[in-house]
Amino acid sequence: MAGKIENRLTELGIELPEAPAPAANYVPFTMHNGMLIISGQISKQGDGTMLTGKLGDSVDVAGGQAAARVCALAILAQAKAALGDLDRITQVLKLQGFVNATPDFKDHRLPIGCAKCCVLPPTGWWNDPLLIAVCTTFRRTARKTVGAHLKRQLTLATLSNATFRYAPRANRLCFMINRSIA
Repeated sequence: MAGKIENRLTELGIELPEAPAPAANYVPFTMHNGMLIISGQISKQGDGTMLTGKLGDSVDVAGGQAAARVCALAILAQAKAALGDLDRITQVLKLQGFVNATPDFKDHRLPIGCAKCCVLPPTGWWNDPLLIAVCTTFRRTARKTVGAHLKRQLTLATLSNATFRYAPRANRLCFMINRSIA
């Protein structure tokens, strides 16, 4: 059964991708004490193509925003895989983004602001009307944007990860309450 967030995605015509499999020897997420930590998500589209390039060179800000949006949707897909229901997310604690850019590129905040709006309500200049209404109940979050100068084979335009706080499953909470009463 789809929750409010997934229903809103459907209303906006947005389909979450399948949660991407790890590309190396790591796990896509970890969960501990009500925190969900999503590993770095790359700008790999549903058809397998990757949004690559360097902002300030072969990629403009709009291209960086498109790459960040792909990363953000992958983050939400991983959260759904971990929690089963995106409505269990109670707070976005941190969103971190890496922007592959030339040394003279100065607007690293712009692409990652687009990713942030995929999981947060509208605030200021990073307003993205397509995805903004998806997760309107989350509080403001810490955010970190880092410019990176990548020279390796995998020259992704952006890479993002996130940390969420989540609510326990209702049936597990009932089990714990019933057990403490007995």
